Amino acid sequence: MITAHRLLLPLGLILLSACAHRPGSLSVQEQSGCPLQMHSGQQLILTLPSNPTTGFRWLIRDDAAQVLASLGPEVYSNPEDAGLVGSAGQSTWRFQARQAGEGHLRLTYQRPWETGVAPAKSFECAVRVE
Repeated sequence: MITAHRLLLPLGLILLSACAHRPGSLSVQEQSGCPLQMHSGQQLILTLPSNPTTGFRWLIRDDAAQVLASLGPEVYSNPEDAGLVGSAGQSTWRFQARQAGEGHLRLTYQRPWETGVAPAKSFECAVRVE
């Protein structure tokens, strides 16, 4: 006869392992975090260094819309908040994995009005949603 205590331990371990494999959100701050493996419903927080006072902006070139849904516009913040004109900060975007599949997230850092000029930086990341 199996006691309730013997059933609780394996059940608890199964539940803990399921939680460990599905975190609520992923934070990416550089390309070394790519490629991304996500689960449907999981959130992605992408943060990149930015300085819009120089005219440069991150432009989304491919938003991986086949697998990611945007949760709002870019949010710029200056963590050091030195109050100095021209000081650098960071831009943050939030996405949610919406369905299984593969996509490609690609952003370029450039002055939008400068046509025919190569971007100063780029961010590319393959995204796979299970």
